[in-house]
Amino acid sequence: MIKFFLMVNKQGQTRLSKYYEHVEINKRTLLETEVIKSCLSRSNEQCSFIEYKDFKLIYQQYAALFIVVGVNDTENEMAIYEFVHNFVEVLDEYFSRVIIHNGGICCYIFVHIHNVTI
Repeated sequence: MIKFFLMVNKQGQTRLSKYYEHVEINKRTLLETEVIKSCLSRSNEQCSFIEYKDFKLIYQQYAALFIVVGVNDTENEMAIYEFVHNFVEVLDEYFSRVIIHNGGICCYIFVHIHNVTI
């Protein structure tokens, strides 16, 4: 089950967050800070799945944007990884300023997520 969905830039600023379980606002800030730090500190050669506390983090980087999904430990990582890619493809179809190159390997997102209602 998905616990949360985050879109974060390379500077560590959250651009979009959606929680599917109740988390208090002050705990969200702390959680996002720790999750972002965990993902940003990893190299491109490392796996995009991280065991974190009592759940898993699945993330993908698209140019300067990281998409991070927190799931319970029984969730299929590859299914969530594909879900993230499909989400980016939907953004590409819906917004003309989202560009995917090389069959989805490299994506550069020009939209400022905080100005977009999804």
